Amino acid sequence: MPLLLSTAFLLMGVGLLHTHIALQGRGLGFSVAMIGVLTSAYYAGFLVGTYTIPQLTHRIGHIRTFAFCAALLTLVVLIQALDPAYGVWLVLRVLQGMMLVGLYAIIESWLNAASDPRHRSSVFAIYMMVNLGASATAQQFLRIRGEGFVLFCVVAILFCIASLPVVASHQSQPQLRAMPKVQIRRLFRLAPTALVSALLSGLALGAFWGLLPLYAVARGLGVGGIGTYMSVAIAGGVVLQWPLGRFSDRIDRRLALSLISATAALAALVNLLLPNIGAAAMVVIFVFGGMSFTLYPIAVAHLVDYVDRDELLAASSTVLLVNGVGSAVGPLVAGALMNLLQPQLLFVWFAVLDLMIASYAFYRFIHRKREVTSDDNFVPLVNTTPSSLDLHSSE
Repeated sequence: MPLLLSTAFLLMGVGLLHTHIALQGRGLGFSVAMIGVLTSAYYAGFLVGTYTIPQLTHRIGHIRTFAFCAALLTLVVLIQALDPAYGVWLVLRVLQGMMLVGLYAIIESWLNAASDPRHRSSVFAIYMMVNLGASATAQQFLRIRGEGFVLFCVVAILFCIASLPVVASHQSQPQLRAMPKVQIRRLFRLAPTALVSALLSGLALGAFWGLLPLYAVARGLGVGGIGTYMSVAIAGGVVLQWPLGRFSDRIDRRLALSLISATAALAALVNLLLPNIGAAAMVVIFVFGGMSFTLYPIAVAHLVDYVDRDELLAASSTVLLVNGVGSAVGPLVAGALMNLLQPQLLFVWFAVLDLMIASYAFYRFIHRKREVTSDDNFVPLVNTTPSSLDLHSSE
């Protein structure tokens, strides 16, 4: 399908861009804290774009908006390659977040409109695998020889290729609809574990994407080794997300969140004891990545268990906003800790957050008994736009 092909190239570019910015920034002399701020700027742009890009789409349509965002995103990446000034990079990262959330929204709403309601869950599972699989594959582009400029050009090429299937598509554009309202207070009363888990997992994964490459550098890995390390972590999310999600369908999701986050915390602590990044560390990061990438979709599934179908889009928008705030703040705090003390504190950060999720979810499970839903509401998720959850809903 053309849309999934666009997704693959788009996510390869995004996955490579995140890692390359961290490594290139380090090469330019930026501190770990400064790189953390760059990651936070990206997620800030992501949040802003969630509410601004749909207005552009309403005015000029999906195809033109996709072409506009892809062209501007390519331009921003090439400017970043040409100008190493930190202030310029900060602004460009905000723009990247805004353009990418627009591209995600168009792809997801288009997939939703084009998919038969009976097969949306299958389409979404494929969509998730394409997302994380492309991000994992992209890390191997780090092995390309050349200066940092070359990899920025590779990212720009991937973004250009991603625009071609959508622009050339003969599929009809999806209908436009208004942005749903955020309902944090009401949803917190309804399913507090979902929002708390979404916030804390955002704090962890925001730092993961922006700072894990720098941790690998501090542990002595070369560029190729960093690519493999990142690929293994993301592959854990691809392989373990579905079975763990099905596991959460069989028991109370709060208990599932507690067990999975506790395992992630254990993996983070074990990682601190390893003398170097060898085979054992690869196994540990695979487990950690698999557990970490599952927390957000299970939190969303827990929320879906307790909202009406007509509230689904508003609920997903709210939990995405909460997760996005965490993703923006996480790199700031973790980057400051790594910069002031030592890089290993990144995994202390992960462990603390995962233990907080485990403790809170278990507390809610013990003190607030609820019936386990008979519906299988888990769906593999990546943190993109509210439209993504529509792919899972049937009419």
